Amino acid sequence: MFYALLAAALFGSSAPAAKILLTEIAPVTLAALFYLGSGAGLLLYMWFERLSGGDRHAVEAAVTRSDLPNLIGIILFGGILAPMILMVSLQYTPSATASLLLNFEPVATTILAVLFFHEAVGRRIYTALGLIAVSCIILSYDPSATWGFSIAALGILLTCTCWALDNNISRNVAAKDPIPIVTIKGAIAGVVMAFIAFGLGEAMPSPSIAVIAMVVGFFGYGGVTSVLFLWALRGIGTARTGAILAVSPFFGVFISLFVFPDPLPPAFYIALPVMGVGAYLLMTEHHSHMHTHPAVFHEHRHDHDDMHHSHEHMGFEPPLSSSGEHSHPHQHEELTHEHPHKPDLHHRHSHE
Repeated sequence: MFYALLAAALFGSSAPAAKILLTEIAPVTLAALFYLGSGAGLLLYMWFERLSGGDRHAVEAAVTRSDLPNLIGIILFGGILAPMILMVSLQYTPSATASLLLNFEPVATTILAVLFFHEAVGRRIYTALGLIAVSCIILSYDPSATWGFSIAALGILLTCTCWALDNNISRNVAAKDPIPIVTIKGAIAGVVMAFIAFGLGEAMPSPSIAVIAMVVGFFGYGGVTSVLFLWALRGIGTARTGAILAVSPFFGVFISLFVFPDPLPPAFYIALPVMGVGAYLLMTEHHSHMHTHPAVFHEHRHDHDDMHHSHEHMGFEPPLSSSGEHSHPHQHEELTHEHPHKPDLHHRHSHE
């Protein structure tokens, strides 16, 4: 929950910076710099971590060749198609209309998580998601905006669907080390978007402005935010992580109060308590029933104090983090028990 909230805060707080940067940088070029900053920043982080003797790479499950199809899906839908479609659609869609339509992402994420990935979602989660979606609609509603059902509006809905696919595919690699995953996504997507920007004839900004955009991308658009998102997926599943990330506009509005002279709109004070109730429902969810874990062989970061990892190390001792966590391939025998849980790596069972 904390990782998801922090991701929402970083993503939402980056919106005012993006608004300022768009006055200096063309849209596709800005998207490319965001992703390049994400990939380059995390690559530097991994380099410094190895020089300092950090233990993350020793206790996280490594990305392997079997993860390649999921990586391709994440890069294609979340790193290339979604921003491309969005940039084209925004040119022909009023900003207020676009803001409302972009609230479809957490809804699409939940729909896909339930229908295609069979994630368990009950009335409490549906209610929380509905309240958060309503609060975002209240916040972005503009009665003076021009409405029209257009191809561009459909394009924004398609953008949300692509991001929803990215979120759900990411669920398949949530057990693996998220930092190299996000690094690869940022580097490849950034290069592809840079070529597209060049083909469109967009001008490159000054080096100083480009560096600022890359720093914003590292923290808020794909870098640290995406790593936190993947960590959240491990513990609470796709639907709940997507729902919490939907509160990000409120952080953006709050930060804008200090960046721009405009006062907070009255709608903010109406939407805030609605969002607060939805977030409360998510945070206080308790879920417990008798369930069966099938036998499975996999690898991920874990410790032996979570009721699911009582295996022996069979004569070897894996490297341990400061908290006692480690990673190695291990076998789970079939187990039936009851305890409070969320749809984490070990609780993706259906409730049929």
